[in-house]
Amino acid sequence: MRRVWLAAVALSILASPARAQSADARPLPERFPVGETLIYDARFGFINIGQAAMQVLSQDTIRGIPTLHIAFFIQGGTFFYKMNDRMDSWIGLADFASRRFIQDFDEAGRKRYNAYEIYPDSGFYRQAGVDSAITTSPDPLDDAAFFYFARTVPLDVGKRYEFNRYFRPDRNPVVLDVLARDTIDVPAGRFPTVVIQPTIKGRGILAEASEPRMWLSDDDRRIMVQLKSRFPFGVITFRLRSAEHRGPEGREERR
Repeated sequence: MRRVWLAAVALSILASPARAQSADARPLPERFPVGETLIYDARFGFINIGQAAMQVLSQDTIRGIPTLHIAFFIQGGTFFYKMNDRMDSWIGLADFASRRFIQDFDEAGRKRYNAYEIYPDSGFYRQAGVDSAITTSPDPLDDAAFFYFARTVPLDVGKRYEFNRYFRPDRNPVVLDVLARDTIDVPAGRFPTVVIQPTIKGRGILAEASEPRMWLSDDDRRIMVQLKSRFPFGVITFRLRSAEHRGPEGREERR
């Protein structure tokens, strides 16, 4: 399994977009507990073509900074288009800013690997294999980190939220359009949700050309219940199959 992305613009635009920061002030390990694992099936029409997962893997330390290590995986495809993608992100516990980001993609036999070291305090990032430092945004976030950051935004229906926090400044702003509330049925059960259309410039599952839509649970967890995105061969729907997280005593709890 492996990968991650963000995309698009929709609905009527309010006169002045909301440039909100995180509205959830809980500590990151409480908001996204280690062990949280969200498993999805991947469907192309009525055909199951693979699976995906989002995981909070561990608390870690990057250059002396306590971080949360998260990952997103996709694995599957059709008989003519296979993908095996992974994204890993390390987010600062104190500032919710990316410190390291790795993309490892294998799509239709084309492999792509990118590794970034991000230095929020110094205002630059380095890409593996590139012999120069590149200016980054204040409080930078990567593709995988934005999946979790979106879960902390108020998400009022009809509003547009803009963030100039993507770690590559030329791809800002990242936009979240809040489209509607909806109740949907997925393999994990029935969920009231908030429907959003996220946009990050560039390529990927959440790129503008992918026309993605995301359904987040309409509760304090805001887990991703469903995601639709356009791939070269058509639209794939990722539907939540199971949600697990560890409770206060480290036990697993399932939905």
